[in-house]
Amino acid sequence: MTDIVITAANVVAGSDSVRGDGVAGETIAAGKQVYFSSATKKWMIADSNSATVEARKATGTALNGASLNQPIAVHKSGDITIGATLTPGTAYYLSDTPGGICPLADVGSGEYVCLIGIAKSASVLAVDYKFPNVAL
Repeated sequence: MTDIVITAANVVAGSDSVRGDGVAGETIAAGKQVYFSSATKKWMIADSNSATVEARKATGTALNGASLNQPIAVHKSGDITIGATLTPGTAYYLSDTPGGICPLADVGSGEYVCLIGIAKSASVLAVDYKFPNVAL
C-alpha cells in the first residue's frame, strides 16, 4: 500500500473547518486519521483493517501532534491543507497503515473502505467521511 506522505508541520485546517477537541488516547501526529473511542472517551488512531469496527471508521484528522492524555484538535469536515501532494479529483481513503491515507487503488483485499475526502487541488483535501462498513 502506498500512503500519501504527510508533513505534520504543514497540516492546516481551512476556513470552513468543522473541528472538535479532546484528549489523545495514544501518541498521534498531525495529519493522522483518528476516531473517538467510546470506551476510553479519547481520540485514537484509525486503521482500515482493525478487528474493532469503531477503529475502522475514521471521523477526524489530527490538527496537532499529541501524546497520551494531551489535548488534541481534530478536523471533522471541510477543507484541509493536508501537508502532502495530492492528485486533484482523486478520492482518498483510510489505509491499513494506522492513521494513513491512500487512494482507492491502494486499499487492499479484506480492508474496510472509509472515504476521507476528495482532493480539490494538489494540496487541499475536501474532507467528508463516509463509512459503509464494507470490506473489499
